[in-house]
Amino acid sequence: MQFIAYILIYPILWLISILPFRLLYAFSDFLYLFVYKIFGYRKSTVQNNLRLVFPDKSKAEIVDITGKFYHHLCDMIVEAIKSLTISKSEMQKRYKFPNVKLINELEEKQRSIILMCAHYGSWEWIFILQTFVKHKGYAVYKRLANKYFDRLVKRIRAKYNSHLITTKETLNVLGECKKNGELTINGFVSDQSPKANKAFHWNEFMGIKVPMYTGAEMLAKKLDMTVVFFSVKRLKRGYYETTFKTIAENPNDFKDYEITDLFFKLVEEQIRNEPQYYLWTHKRWKHRDKVPPEFQ
Repeated sequence: MQFIAYILIYPILWLISILPFRLLYAFSDFLYLFVYKIFGYRKSTVQNNLRLVFPDKSKAEIVDITGKFYHHLCDMIVEAIKSLTISKSEMQKRYKFPNVKLINELEEKQRSIILMCAHYGSWEWIFILQTFVKHKGYAVYKRLANKYFDRLVKRIRAKYNSHLITTKETLNVLGECKKNGELTINGFVSDQSPKANKAFHWNEFMGIKVPMYTGAEMLAKKLDMTVVFFSVKRLKRGYYETTFKTIAENPNDFKDYEITDLFFKLVEEQIRNEPQYYLWTHKRWKHRDKVPPEFQ
């Protein structure tokens, strides 16, 4: 059944991916009508999250952010599909790195990097970064249920020396790279919500105390990797700018969870500036009523 689903769906995705950008975004507008206006995909979750973290915003402001968010979400979906056939030169034109020199300087210092980001802006084309750096790229991901689509996603990323690894593989793979003296740059989407009963650290995110994912920080300390935050700014439709900021060049100089807290402060700043580009469909604050006594 997985193969049948793949051979039925893949040709449709490929046909969408070869559309010129003008038609691609027209398709995104059409998709927006179905996802938001007709089906209201997770609409209640989105608006509940927005009301929770922005209690001072009016109903009209919440509705406005919601609409802009769904437009952006649909753009991200079609841009992910476009990854199937987009050229290297086209992606480089649309996804810029104005201060990639920061990464190049860490290369000169022979520093491997933990690259932390949130579900913000657009991360679908970030792997084009590999055309500007010498580090071997890895990104931690959750394996897709359909093994054929899983292979497809891995193949797309591998075009530019980026490789997907699961959480369970991370320590062994990156530990072996360190042992062999291989420089790596490793992407972690670190604003996920860990299980409440397995969280090591709780703190406020957008004014609400929640469990925080600390895996990236712990790995950085264990393998002595510099921690860098990257933020994505949408310049206009289909064009993005990613900037880097060093959080901790020597992570073991920081107290436990201090790096994680610094990361979340940077994420908050992004969200407060332009909230429509955060992924509000996730139930990021679902554990807010389960704060253990020791973290209250």
